Amino acid sequence: MSTATIRNVLRGDGDRFIYVVSALAALNGLLFGFDTGIISGAFLFIQDSFVMSPLVEGIIVSGAMAGAAAGAAVGGQLADRLGRRRLILIAAIVFFVGSFTMAVAPNVPVLVAGRLIDGVAIGFASIVGPLYISEIAPPSIRGGLTSLNQLMVTTGILLSYFVNYAFADAGAWRWMLGAGMVPAVVLAIGILKMPESPRWLFEHGQKDEARAVLERTRSSGVEQELDEIEETVETQSETGVRDLLAPWLRPALVVGLGLAVFQQITGINAVIYYAPTILESTGLGNVASILATVGIGTINVVMTVVAILLVDRVGRRRLLLVGVGGMVATLVVLGTVFYLPGLGGGLGIIATISLMLFVSFFAIGLGPVFWLLISEIYPLSVRGSAMGVVTVANWGANLLVSLTFPVLTDGVGTAATFWLFGLCSLVGLVFVYSYVPETKGRTLEAIEDDLRQNISLAD
Repeated sequence: MSTATIRNVLRGDGDRFIYVVSALAALNGLLFGFDTGIISGAFLFIQDSFVMSPLVEGIIVSGAMAGAAAGAAVGGQLADRLGRRRLILIAAIVFFVGSFTMAVAPNVPVLVAGRLIDGVAIGFASIVGPLYISEIAPPSIRGGLTSLNQLMVTTGILLSYFVNYAFADAGAWRWMLGAGMVPAVVLAIGILKMPESPRWLFEHGQKDEARAVLERTRSSGVEQELDEIEETVETQSETGVRDLLAPWLRPALVVGLGLAVFQQITGINAVIYYAPTILESTGLGNVASILATVGIGTINVVMTVVAILLVDRVGRRRLLLVGVGGMVATLVVLGTVFYLPGLGGGLGIIATISLMLFVSFFAIGLGPVFWLLISEIYPLSVRGSAMGVVTVANWGANLLVSLTFPVLTDGVGTAATFWLFGLCSLVGLVFVYSYVPETKGRTLEAIEDDLRQNISLAD
């Protein structure tokens, strides 16, 4: 691509601009994934540097989740007040500080502090990435573009696995954790080329700027979309955060909170954070366990691509049903594998295959679709705050799982722990079938209109 062509794309010539902008915003997801995944390999060597109990191990891993919950708690309101673009820049700076702190940590308390700081940035990124893309993307491709954020999350996780593998022979966990500074700098530079969300601009009285952004990201229908946004803003001018509990918004809140909790208590991040530790328990060595997680991370990325290709064709709801159903089956198998230690040398291979299948089903369902749906089903005036509430619940459940996983496996065993995750997945499958709506191909304003008219989301 020539320099002139690149300049044209960044100016907004053609439909390519929306893909460029979405890709830049999705760098939030890359950092989100990298900083959540990097601890999995680093932790094997951190254990050699510090003496820790299972509880302290859980605190180190879950420190980022506590920070993420805090970041999500304020991130939604910051996104509504400061704008989506500014919050992305703040997240990049906080990512850098957290990674640096972990890399130089002389003891466990400083390491936990670094994880907390890093987690705050993850909390920001988990809200603002899908929020920004969903508001700037055309309805016809909104699902795929918003799911691009989740693709970058999985890519970041895979990248972290490669970084872990690169430093595994030397056991250089400080270099592993410090590597997060690099993508943070890339994100901070990339944000300089991104416009603000047109919906946020319109809501804050910048109608001409909103029109200009839409003209750069739409091939047609700009005035019609502006009229829909204006009508929505006028209708919801009196809407506030307290109105999340109003009867007309309650169905959307139930869907968001339910998916937020089920995405975590089905055990995905126990696998992401502890995969090398899980595989090492089957007899694989440190380096071999980290290498096996590279395969798991690759499957995660590939299946997320599949989800992106399908989400605007087959719909959100159907992908969720298939994905959660598959997770139930693979967790039953995974628990059985660890219940039968007599499988000997084949245990590690079967466990790895089971983990890959589990991650595959997550990657086509709960992984991308949760973040997509919560960016679609809330009114504009409280969208950032509503996503903040839901994301706090998500990170709270994540914190619970990551903190208790070492204690559970030590107390009731690995097999029973995975069966417990399987039971949670089964309940989640019933929840998806009963309550989760289909939003494929609909404008954000049309979805909100259904809520206001008390039309069931699940219809």
